[in-house]
This record gives sequence, C-alpha cells and structure tokens, in this order.
Amino acid sequence: MIQRRISHALGAVAVAAVTALVAACSGSGATQTTGTSTGSDADFPRTIATAKGDVTIPKKPERVVVLDTAELDSVTLLGITPVGAIPPHLSDGEAFPAYLEDKLNGTTVVGTSAEPKLDLIASLKPDLILSNKVRHDKIYDQLSTIAPTILTETTGFPWKANLAIHAQALGKEKEAQTALAAYEARAKKVGEAIVAKNGGKAPTVSVTRFMAGKIRMYQKQNFSGVILVDSALARPTSQDADRFDNEISPELIDRADADVVFVSTAVSPEKTQKQAVESSPLWAQMGAVKNGKVIDVKDEVWMSGIGVQAANLVLDDLATAFGVDLQRS
Repeated sequence: MIQRRISHALGAVAVAAVTALVAACSGSGATQTTGTSTGSDADFPRTIATAKGDVTIPKKPERVVVLDTAELDSVTLLGITPVGAIPPHLSDGEAFPAYLEDKLNGTTVVGTSAEPKLDLIASLKPDLILSNKVRHDKIYDQLSTIAPTILTETTGFPWKANLAIHAQALGKEKEAQTALAAYEARAKKVGEAIVAKNGGKAPTVSVTRFMAGKIRMYQKQNFSGVILVDSALARPTSQDADRFDNEISPELIDRADADVVFVSTAVSPEKTQKQAVESSPLWAQMGAVKNGKVIDVKDEVWMSGIGVQAANLVLDDLATAFGVDLQRS
C-alpha cells in the first residue's frame, strides 16, 4: 500500500509541510495565497504547490473526488463527504473502509485504485480531485481535464505532510491542525501509560503483514511506524530502522518477535502464507506467541488508513493490547 523506498530527503519535505500546516493557523500562509484561511469562499482562488507543480483551485471545493484511502481519511476528518471515492488499494470487492462507513453516505465508488473510472468521475462534476503520484501519476493529465487535481508525492510515511496539503486545497488548515495536535497529544499519553505499566521501560512492538506471496515486517518510515514513534514505543531489532519495511521468508518469521506482535492481512488469508506460518514450529517458539501477545488487527486501519482517524484507531489497539486507558478525551 505504501511506496517501498522513502528517502531522508522526503522526510525533510514532510517536516516542512507539517510546519506549514501549523503556520497556516497563525496566519503565515501555508499556500501561495496571502492571509489567514477562514474556510470561506473568500479564501479562493488559491494556488497549491503540489508534486506536479502549482495547481490553482478557483473556488472553495464542494464536490470532491478522492482516489486513495489517505485522502479519504483526510476529507472525512475535515467534515467533507466526497462525491466519489475508491475502496482500499488491495481490498476485495467495492467496500469502503468500515471505520469511515458512516461518513460516506451517498459517496459513489468510482472504480479501483488500479483503474479509476474516468467517465464516472467526470459525471460527478467534481471541483477537486485528490490522490498521489504513486497511484495516479500516469493519468494525472486526464484527471486534470476533469477538475483541479492535487497529487502528493507518495503516501504512508509523510501522512502528516499530506494532510497539510489536503487541508490547504480544501481551505481547512485550522481544522487539520487541531485534529493533528489532538492526535499527537493522545499518542504521547497512550505511550506514557504503556511505558509506566511496563515498569518504566518502553516495550517492543512488531508490525507484520501477510500479503499475497510475501511477508513484510514494517519498520519506521511508514504510517504505523510514525504512530509508534509518536507513542515513544520501542521496536525489535529487525524493525528498528529508518526504512519502509523488511521483507522476509517464512523461515525468518521469528525475527518478527517482540513483546507484542500486531499482524494484519492485506487480502483473504488463504491467498497468503499466514496459515502455514502460524502452524509452523518456528512461529510456536516465538515469545509473543507463547505469551498470547500476537494480535490480529484490521489492515484497512493499520496499513491503508493513513490519516488521523485511522491513527486514533491504532492507538486504541495499542492501549487495549497493553491494558491501559484509551486516553480518549
């Protein structure tokens, strides 16, 4: 779901964009417009710096189409029901993420991540399209003929920076900053509670994903990795690196061991090696397995949610796994 290679330079861009999001709320102007955004029609037109160059949005968007799940989390977080969207990248069928279902009444499925239905998108008469280059760089020109199209460089690791860009495009900088700050404060509290319950030492947390034909151990430069850093929790040696992931064979599954192992499955389990791995002697010897600390989590949240709303659900899972208060205000 996430681009496999993310450079330190991209990390610097992410930091800069998050800084811009905070600055927007103090009136320094995160976009190329001047003045403080009020979320009103008066804030438009505005020009946004994107991965495809500057894009001008002539009026406050009201009919938004989103073509990836990070963008879906962003727009619904900011109080917008998109007129069109697609299901998670690797999901079966045409279902939107269950955790956003109640915010998508009337939203039309506009194809899949691999094959958005351009004619259907055009028929919805959007005034803004949101996605990223990883998914839709090749059809950017076609999308741009339909409506102003904002693409971020990638998804996953720079999710906070991407939220800043989505907020700029929608004239919702203040709302985004408030939601992000609340999440970060909560992540700190959840992490502190977990460390305190663990005798003052940060426990190790492993994130492992079964996919068709592959097994990934997620390291630090991805969506869940950022959340674990925000929570100040430790990672096992196999995942304690500023990289996206470490792909392993079933014969190396014991490297996924930690105090708690969170496991997600990208597609139907029978299409993966999950059952074979979990019935193997090597799996049975893992400390987390012996201690009953292997926890299956929702792939649509931990892997493809990639936004503040999904991040708060990951914090729920962390708090529950370690038996601490959810710290929800």
